[in-house]
Amino acid sequence: MNPVKKTNRLSLGHVVINHKGVDIPTSVGSRTYEGIYSGIFKKALQGHIQGSIPAGYEHRPDLISDLFYSSSLNWWKVCEVNNVFDIFEQLNSGDGIYIPS
Repeated sequence: MNPVKKTNRLSLGHVVINHKGVDIPTSVGSRTYEGIYSGIFKKALQGHIQGSIPAGYEHRPDLISDLFYSSSLNWWKVCEVNNVFDIFEQLNSGDGIYIPS
């Protein structure tokens, strides 16, 4: 009987990100994580709309969601596909963005 190899965040390696003066360990962004998941994200982005955030929509994934889906409830899709963890630092006017189809 072969043991099942489980992959978890700790086995993926880690990096330390400094956010507002606090060091936060995470596997997101590590070489191992990117090696495993980069292909998945590239496939997921096929067929999506690519553009830039217009003035008035910065820091507002709910407004971007409402514009494309006629509902602000899909704001999380916009954040997830674009790897947005902090809307006030990442969703700026003129930034590139993918809109999930």
